[in-house]
Amino acid sequence: MGDPREGFSAARRLIDLAEAVRVTPELPRAELAELLAGHGERPADLTERAFSEAGAAELRAAARRMATVLGEADEDRAAEAVNALFAEYGTRPRLTRHDGHPWHLHVDRGEEAGWGEWFLASGALALAQLLTEYGRIAWGACAAAGCGRFFLATGPGSARRYCSGSCATRARVAAHRRRRREGVG
Repeated sequence: MGDPREGFSAARRLIDLAEAVRVTPELPRAELAELLAGHGERPADLTERAFSEAGAAELRAAARRMATVLGEADEDRAAEAVNALFAEYGTRPRLTRHDGHPWHLHVDRGEEAGWGEWFLASGALALAQLLTEYGRIAWGACAAAGCGRFFLATGPGSARRYCSGSCATRARVAAHRRRRREGVG
């Protein structure tokens, strides 16, 4: 990801990690560490000693839990799920600046938090910020048959249902063909 001061996004990290674990449920520790490093995590925090197999298992489980929130299309249920994560894993917000990142909020329990707790607390914060900034769910799981890929929908316009233009087109074409077969237009 380059310079951590340019373009760091906790929401992008959340989506990338949840998607990687969705595709490869037992994603190896080394690949998880590489993904985290690409999102600005310190190499010293990603060594086998600091980020053990147990830590990787916690992170994979947390990513699977976040996947249920990412797949939620109802705003009220999504907000309830985020609030439940805050209640279980969050703590009093604090401003922090480290490792070249600008000032930002942390709601995890600091050094006492395991990898899974950290990911769930920081992911909940990222989703809460998106929901309040956009006034709608600004993330999702692709609605195209056979896809399910997680995405951020932070651009202009109405809420998205698909991860890409190609999935949207494929879904429209399939719906059109289905209607023609059924004689409905």
